[in-house]
Amino acid sequence: MTETAESAVAAAPWRAEVDAHKRAMPLQRLIGNGLDYADVVELYALADAGIPWADAGARIGERIADSAIESLAAGHTRTAHADFLRASACYRVGQVPLPDTDARKTPMYRKLIEYYGAAGALSDPAVEHISIPYQGAELRGWLLRPRGVSRPPTVIVMGGFDGWREEYHVGATYLVARGVAVLLVDGPGQGETRVLQGLYLDHDVPKAFSAMVDYLLADHRLGDRIGIWGNSMGGFLAALVAATDSRIAACCVNGGTIRPAEILDRYHRFITKVQALLGISDPSHAREVMETFVLTDSTLASLRCPLHVMHGTPDRVFLIENARALYDSAAAQDKTFSEFPDGDHCIYNHSHDKHTRIADWFADRLSDDQGDPR
Repeated sequence: MTETAESAVAAAPWRAEVDAHKRAMPLQRLIGNGLDYADVVELYALADAGIPWADAGARIGERIADSAIESLAAGHTRTAHADFLRASACYRVGQVPLPDTDARKTPMYRKLIEYYGAAGALSDPAVEHISIPYQGAELRGWLLRPRGVSRPPTVIVMGGFDGWREEYHVGATYLVARGVAVLLVDGPGQGETRVLQGLYLDHDVPKAFSAMVDYLLADHRLGDRIGIWGNSMGGFLAALVAATDSRIAACCVNGGTIRPAEILDRYHRFITKVQALLGISDPSHAREVMETFVLTDSTLASLRCPLHVMHGTPDRVFLIENARALYDSAAAQDKTFSEFPDGDHCIYNHSHDKHTRIADWFADRLSDDQGDPR
């Protein structure tokens, strides 16, 4: 490419947008949460060449899905399982920048669900796509159960502003391998629960998660010990739920905060994600409402179950002092603070270490021989 051509590409109006997507979805985040290295490289290359990010994700995802279908027909179920997960991940990553009003959003979301479900159908036990009635609609999630374990404990796992349940499939597999079931869920304002069910975040959100606990306790295949693991803004939600529902037996906050609106202090354009989460069209009103979501000392005084807070020192999405404040104010006697000196947001750059620490911690805290955790 000539110097003139390189300058033209650099000056293209979409260039800054692509760079922003790559900063928000860096290599370590995408690989740690389900994409193959080659898929990430191809996605970046297509985007750098001017292919819209969403279209690039769909193009790669559909090609991989076609390969998965061929593998399944040939009897190569393990390969098909892995490739359906890859295809779903490509659609998931591709749709992230799209507003809910974009005509591509819903079809891409249905594709990521279809392919994740196709992979789940090849699991043993099969992954179940579940619906929990709530406010005239449904909370949507995936239930993963360990093989050969009678009435296992369960951990509710969720994401934050735009990294939703399927993004945490890799972490869920670490729990399942340790005999713990997982409910990967989209709460109000997140993922399928928002895009296809029209439910948004409001101050009734603890009731939504209590409905999930009700659902899990009513499933006689599962045990009665339930943990919750929230990532990013989901860490705020996990702590809130653990403080307001005494049935939560252990809580992990990864990359969380006592005040999710702090992200707007540094990243003003993120207000569009906040608007989508809340279902509020006016940015000023959305900011005003988001500022009301705060974990106070009074609330955290009721968080008494075992607590694990994990955070990266240089995290600029949510500052470590706000994660430390959550940890310090929580009334739990069994508390762990895992700080990664070079950790990025949600510790994407130490994926295996993060997942083993969290999975082992939950397995220990939710085992049958544990006494009252409070």
